[in-house]
Amino acid sequence: MSDTRAIVALLEHFLKPLSEGVIVCNRYGNVLAVNPTTREMFGIAADTPQISLSSLNGHNLRKSLIRAGLDTAGEAEDHCETVMDFEEKIVVNGQPRWFQVDSSLLGIPGNEDKLRMIVMRDITAEKRLDAVIGDKEACGFISEDPDMLRLIDRLHVVSGSNASVLFQGESGTGKTELARLVHKLSGRSRKPFVELNCGAIPASLIETELFGHVKGAFTGAVKARQGRFKAADGGTIFLDEISELPYELQAKLLKVLQNGEYEPVGADKTETVDVRLVSASNQNLSDLVDNHSFRADLYYRIAVVPFHVPPLRDRPGDIPILIDALMQRLSERGYPKDIRFSRDAMQPVMNYPWPGNVRELANMVEHSLICAVNGVVQPESLPDTLREYCDARQHNNANETPKLDERVRIQTALQKADGNKTLAAQMLNIDRSTLWRKMQRLGIE
Repeated sequence: MSDTRAIVALLEHFLKPLSEGVIVCNRYGNVLAVNPTTREMFGIAADTPQISLSSLNGHNLRKSLIRAGLDTAGEAEDHCETVMDFEEKIVVNGQPRWFQVDSSLLGIPGNEDKLRMIVMRDITAEKRLDAVIGDKEACGFISEDPDMLRLIDRLHVVSGSNASVLFQGESGTGKTELARLVHKLSGRSRKPFVELNCGAIPASLIETELFGHVKGAFTGAVKARQGRFKAADGGTIFLDEISELPYELQAKLLKVLQNGEYEPVGADKTETVDVRLVSASNQNLSDLVDNHSFRADLYYRIAVVPFHVPPLRDRPGDIPILIDALMQRLSERGYPKDIRFSRDAMQPVMNYPWPGNVRELANMVEHSLICAVNGVVQPESLPDTLREYCDARQHNNANETPKLDERVRIQTALQKADGNKTLAAQMLNIDRSTLWRKMQRLGIE
């Protein structure tokens, strides 16, 4: 026993700084040592004297180990695997977490007894990202870009709340799909998800579209109609292009967000709703606030959790995997499955800035599949706009190369001549006036 205590004391010293949670127990399942990371993982107070595998802040890890084939509770050792690893979902302070659990036996020199070491690593973030990336149809996009993956991981954290979420980014970056993901991950997922594009509705009709109207409220209102807010009661309403919302209507939107109350057009009775707002804009709303075209109080209300969705040109590594995913979806619609992009076709695709982002990329893929030559997408299979851009860029780069070379030669000569233009001109075998004209043309001071 004294040897065991000495070994445990030594282990505790080495386990203390580890970022993984570690538990050491004997063959009967009695916990001999835990490191601080384990206490943090399970929310166990540092002054808790006795820790049991059967009740780690309410979680029965002993049962999980037995289920995984590890009997640390006194069964015959022959029934235990020497090494075992598995994933375990654990609820900590009401929040689900995922741990990778690895367990192995440690022999004690001069003693037939063995210790069981259990190592746990928090893989919650990885699980969240895998779930999103793997469920392409559910969220409508795929990414391996670090910034986008961090955004998705953060979405998992905030989706469980009722906070208003604002997505800002260029058109076609996937803001609508991200809004649907917020709803799917929230506690409102079984309730309605209602969308409205504020830029697609005439300003004269958007109020009744949002809040509804009573019969006779205006010419043509032959019957009462509930608005989008009432339709989303208990769920989520998504307002795309919220920057297009008329200024005079923004105060009414602010009221319903603050206290859940509004009046339908033409009504003198207040309606109440319980909705969560997710909004999106392809404009920078803080700039619109500075220009007094968007209410500051509404902006702060809708941007409790703001996200910037990066454009496709800032994550070019996503282009090949997005093309693969889009081709897979098109094959499900009847397009050939064995079409591939040639290297010559991929080069202009990777160099294109994609002003329409993922939406434009999807159109390009479909166009290219239709125009593929013998099952291969060639440069001539690409849309004209893409090919014309790349040809023009190549032409401009070719024209710029001599200018760049000439600029370097002149700047080098001036540097060697310590700024003396006459001496620099002699080095370049041109007269001083020619050097001056070239410097003016190239913008060299």
